[in-house]
Amino acid sequence: MNVNQIINMILRIVMRKAIHHGVNAGINAASGLKRNRPGSQAHEGGDAPTQIAAQSQPKLTPEQRQARQAARQARRAAKVATRTTRM
Repeated sequence: MNVNQIINMILRIVMRKAIHHGVNAGINAASGLKRNRPGSQAHEGGDAPTQIAAQSQPKLTPEQRQARQAARQARRAAKVATRTTRM
């Protein structure tokens, strides 16, 4: 292996890592996600968006819970029915 191949190999590794990091940063910025790392200033003075959404949802009554479960089961049954009729 000559020096040119070694340099190309190292350059590819470095570029792959840089591009991968850049793509991840771009996707996170576009989606509005930020990681909560120790020492980072991602969410200053507030909760994470998922925690805020969980806190703002009211508790479900047993009737509401049962209605949601029935709707879920109906959707599943409809999905299975469409799969079996296609074949």
